Order: sequence, then C-alpha cells, then structure tokens
Amino acid sequence: MNRTLTVAFCTVAIALGAGIATAQPVVPSVPGPAQSSHADAIRYSEAHPNSTPPGVNDTSCVPSPNHPNPVILVHGTDATAYADWAGLGPVLQTQGYCAYALNYGASPDGTTYGYSDIRDSAAELKDFTEHVLARTGAEKVDIVGYSQGAAVSRYYTNELGGAAVVDEWIGIASPTYGGNAYGFSPVVQSIPGGTTAVSSEFGPALVQLLQGSEFLNQLNAHGDTVPGVHYTSIATRVDETIQPYTNALFHDPNVTNIVVQDVCPINNVAHFTITYDPTTLGLVLAALAPSAGIVPYCGPVPLGAGILDVVVASN
Repeated sequence: MNRTLTVAFCTVAIALGAGIATAQPVVPSVPGPAQSSHADAIRYSEAHPNSTPPGVNDTSCVPSPNHPNPVILVHGTDATAYADWAGLGPVLQTQGYCAYALNYGASPDGTTYGYSDIRDSAAELKDFTEHVLARTGAEKVDIVGYSQGAAVSRYYTNELGGAAVVDEWIGIASPTYGGNAYGFSPVVQSIPGGTTAVSSEFGPALVQLLQGSEFLNQLNAHGDTVPGVHYTSIATRVDETIQPYTNALFHDPNVTNIVVQDVCPINNVAHFTITYDPTTLGLVLAALAPSAGIVPYCGPVPLGAGILDVVVASN
C-alpha cells in the first residue's frame, strides 16, 4: 500500500478518536497494465486485488503549472479503482496530470467495493482528498466520478464541504436523479421489504441510487449543485442502467450537460463500457481543460457492444 497516503490516513483515524465508525479509504498501490476493455480490467482486478491504474497514486508526481489540480478518480458500484480507471489513468498520465484513486465502501467481507452507505463512502473520499491535497501542496482538486462514484463525489462536494476544494466536478453516467432500471426499481420500492432485501443482497448503496430514493431526494432537495464548483455530467442516451438517461443530467443552471450521441451520433456506448470509450475519455479531458480546445475522437460503437462481456467478467 502507498506508504505516504497510508500513514496519513492512519494518523487521521487516530486523531478522530473513538466512536467514529467511518471506514478508512483503501489505497491500491501495485501498478497494473493499461486496459482498453472494461471486462479485461475487471478480470485483472479480480486476479490482482491491490492493483492501481498505471500513472495513478504515484507519490513522485508533482502537479505542474499547466495542471495544478490533482485529479481524483472515484469508481462505481461493485468495482475497484483499477477495474474502472485502467483506461483513463494512463491517459491522464500522458497528458501530464497527477491522478489519484481510492477503493471505497468495502463490503463486510471485504471482497468488493462501492457497497456501503454512500454517506460513509463520501466521508472516505473526504479523508482521501484532504491527504492528496496535503501531500501535493495543491489548493484544489478535480474529481471524476463514474456511476455510483459520481453520487459519492457529489455528496462529498455538496454536503461535506468539498466545494471549498473541488474545482471541476465531472460525472460519467451519473445517477443524479437515479435510475428505474427499465421499471424494476419502482416495483422493488413498492413491495414491502423490497428495498431491504436488495440492500441485504447487493448493499445499501444500490438502493440509494434508485430513482426516488430518500438519499437522492435529500441530496437534490435544495438543487443538485452548490456554488463555487463547475459541474459537467456526461451521459449516454442508451444507458442500460440510468433510465431515463436524462436522470444523469443536472437541472440547475450554469452546468455543462453532455450526451455522447450529441457529440458523436454513431457512438452507442453503454453504461457498463463508458469509462473505456475514447469519445468519453476525450470529453473528460476537455472538461478538465476547458480552454485547451480538445476535440474528442468520434468512431462507431454498436448498440450493446461489450455489455455481455462486462456482465460475464463481473460474475
């Protein structure tokens, strides 16, 4: 494990004292290879559980004047930093960014992440961010969150004081207003004990991401953004998880909502594969450097491409 960040996290845990139940963030530290497929990254992550994407969590990286903000990557449900970011991590390194990522929200048996209550996961992200800032000497960070990671990072930004240090918030397939999973979530919510059963089997976070959940209603009660942060939400019109896809977009003014197909009509990228999609990665780079004039690549992606492979790799 990364010695510098680990020592810092342990110091904070001691300083907080007894009675604080929030788990400590897990910092993967063994560099793995770059990946171009989400399914391949999932398989590698399962075989090498402490892997970090190449170029991520490199303690020798010093933020440059061109990219002064460290970039923090926040993975999705039932995932790891490596599984979701082994495509973007090396791209950020090539572009001169210092990037960091944690594994948050561990399940009780420690076999998966992105499982526990999103509020607790956001507290882990807060600890992680504070120590990235302390180690790098930076004043601000940029955050990129995928799926549940977008909700975790938005709760941190909006509710836990993160707005003071977050410059760019970028969500990929963000469950801003949750998903109904083609009508499945309303059925679950209508059955007595339905959400409890889902929570017991798949974790509290999954229930919190359902459209109309108490968690999302509270998070969005006073608007879905807070002042001082620039928000960019990147969605796909054919998202198989966030349905309707417009639930991934923000309602507040002064935000940037992007639908992949509006940029590249021939790209039918799915929710499960979007963090390995070249168009999406280009959109992330453009959001991180708005004045750079970055034009994302546009190429054909067939409808449903890669979904089955990700499902198989995940099970």
